[in-house]
Amino acid sequence: YQRRVHGECHHVKSKMVYAGSACSYGVVGTLLFLVVVGALAGIFVTLTGWGYRFDVGQFLSETSPFMWANLGVAIAISISVVGAAWGIFMVGSSIIGGGVMAPRIKTKNLISIIFCEAVAIYGIIMAIVFQNQIKHFDLMNNPLLQPGLLSANSIKAGFQIFSGGLTTGICNLACGYCIGVVGSGAALADAQNGALFVKILIVEIFGSAIGLFGIIIAIIQTQSASMGSTST
Repeated sequence: YQRRVHGECHHVKSKMVYAGSACSYGVVGTLLFLVVVGALAGIFVTLTGWGYRFDVGQFLSETSPFMWANLGVAIAISISVVGAAWGIFMVGSSIIGGGVMAPRIKTKNLISIIFCEAVAIYGIIMAIVFQNQIKHFDLMNNPLLQPGLLSANSIKAGFQIFSGGLTTGICNLACGYCIGVVGSGAALADAQNGALFVKILIVEIFGSAIGLFGIIIAIIQTQSASMGSTST
């Protein structure tokens, strides 16, 4: 029986490692593609004399801070959900595969799924917090500035919310991946030896704290954000 469980777990682990490697290669390939496209675009505008059109400072100063703030909200929730889904994918496949020969692992290893789902909840909570910091601003009725101009605090708040959303999303993505890898190992180890589950669960709890660190840092980044009619 132990030999069959070991063989089944090894087979599931091999498939999971292959799938995880494929996902990692896909992410790296996408990033490399974007870098190459950006480099080619930069070379093109330089050689054709259109380099003056590519002005990062002008783009950042003239872009609406509300766009940056809403991008931060979108990044916080979307990348967090991707991290949660990635973790559930890895943990779930191991639980299903290992549970075929060791059905006892299916119930208590669901705690790894709960940890992964909490990653998405972190993103939803922070998205709600960021959204509440975005206030209406009337460009044509500003007693402090000329009509049509945004206050410096509104511009700063837009970048703060964007950076907070980016921090939340990236930390939760890393957290989901960490929980997925450790939770998968916990499920397969539990199928071999039930005494190992609690020991590996402690490692998984520390991995889940990465998402909380991201939330704390994002709150620190955005605690002084003042956007809308209340900003000066």
